[in-house]
Amino acid sequence: MPIFVNDALTIPDDALTFTASRSGGPGGQHVNKTSSRVTLRVDLAHGAFLTEDQRSRLLEKLSTRVAADGTVRVVAQTSRSQYANRRAAEERLAAIFADALAPEMPRVETKVPKRSKVARLDTKKKRSAVKRLRSKTTED
Repeated sequence: MPIFVNDALTIPDDALTFTASRSGGPGGQHVNKTSSRVTLRVDLAHGAFLTEDQRSRLLEKLSTRVAADGTVRVVAQTSRSQYANRRAAEERLAAIFADALAPEMPRVETKVPKRSKVARLDTKKKRSAVKRLRSKTTED
């Protein structure tokens, strides 16, 4: 089943590579014989399902997650079920891609309110007066 990321992107099944391995952590005899951890890999560098704009944006935003061969790896091992871990990895990948492809909001420049400026200057004046009163006065 393909992974729906947003209106502009759906990742087809043939672009996904799943591998299962033994999950780490505490457990009894069950954990030692089942391969419930799921690793999901998607090839960003060569994926035909991406437009050039999407590919460049994903490679830029996910630069710390992209391996040298251009793949993104997501690991899920929270459940004892391989199927549940597979679904969790798919959901996590969709969330990562959706977050990376979301448009950035431009920064709106704001002004410091006049009241804040006046309050800051008043505080400085009061502090200055306190220090002036503490100093030794010289009488001629």
